[in-house]
Amino acid sequence: MQFKEVIGQEEVKKKLILSAKENRIPHAQLFLGPEGCGSFALALAYAQYILCPNRDGHDSCGVCPSCRQIAKLAHPDLHFVVPNTTNKSVKKDPETSLFINEWRDYVIEKKAYVDLVSWYAAIDLENKQGYINVRDAATLMRRLSIKSYAGEYKVVILWMAERMNLDAANKMLKLLEEPPEKTVFLLVAEDRDLLLATIRSRAVLVKIPGVETEAVERALVERKGCGSVLAHNAAILSEGNWLKACHYVEEEEDMKYYSQTFQQWMRYCFKASVSELVDFSNNIRSIGRKRQQNLLEYGLRVARNSLLVNNGLVDKVLLPDDEKPFNVNFAPFVNPNNMVQFVELLEEGIRQIERNGYAPLIFMDISLKLTKLLRVK
Repeated sequence: MQFKEVIGQEEVKKKLILSAKENRIPHAQLFLGPEGCGSFALALAYAQYILCPNRDGHDSCGVCPSCRQIAKLAHPDLHFVVPNTTNKSVKKDPETSLFINEWRDYVIEKKAYVDLVSWYAAIDLENKQGYINVRDAATLMRRLSIKSYAGEYKVVILWMAERMNLDAANKMLKLLEEPPEKTVFLLVAEDRDLLLATIRSRAVLVKIPGVETEAVERALVERKGCGSVLAHNAAILSEGNWLKACHYVEEEEDMKYYSQTFQQWMRYCFKASVSELVDFSNNIRSIGRKRQQNLLEYGLRVARNSLLVNNGLVDKVLLPDDEKPFNVNFAPFVNPNNMVQFVELLEEGIRQIERNGYAPLIFMDISLKLTKLLRVK
């Protein structure tokens, strides 16, 4: 993957390119950013740039043997470590190497914009959670002990580094403390606090923000062939998450679904209609975990927009024009006296769904708390 294929993030690209041009490549770097920001895509483009013998001041060449190998994720000096666990094919002792073919196919299909939910679906984990385990770390140590095949460097991309269990993290720490010569570790993570403090302290932080709205909108038009109105609305709703933007475009009706469903839910909560809330919470199970999360995230967006409305900044509200009237009318019910609790309630719901919590119970618990919270003046 070349830097030019990464959506937006021009400032981050410049810093990464400069580090390689000046031969100041830290041996361990933590690419930290939210889902859909392109952190893995940036790490992959950076790895290709480091390993490309013909790179210039802007990008890797894209055509040399090294670049062609990386395009297939098959470069002998590029190593991956990703969350995994047992499935129907791997019944015991799982590790990344047993899923490497699926990983290559998945990354190529997703054009390096990856996320845990779709990765777990790709390897058929059903309702299991994947982890980076001590076998992953041990296998990596053995492979890094071998001299590089083709280039000056060996590069390791450890995706979703916060999914390391304690044994793996401690073993990985030894590698970071005493790294093999000319080895670069690129740890990609979304939640820095879930990493061991000792690992965080040994990696240079590369902070990656959400993708710029203009870059998302432009990419939707150029890569997805979207009309300008749909691209604009999807870019606004995505809040810097390319994966969300693509989802909104591919499932255009979902954009209306989240708006209509959230509005109806809030009406049930305000009425404190227990029977309707029970039905709503039971029915929510059928839409799937990802859409359940998206619905709660839509609620967080409404909460943030309510803060803008309450401070007279209606023009800053990030919603399509046809959804703004509801947000303006709803804003008084999410005010300085209950804003924090409202946001924390929805964020906790998202975390519980990520952990495979039972959606009807999660939504019913949120609903009952909202019946009281929305009446706080």
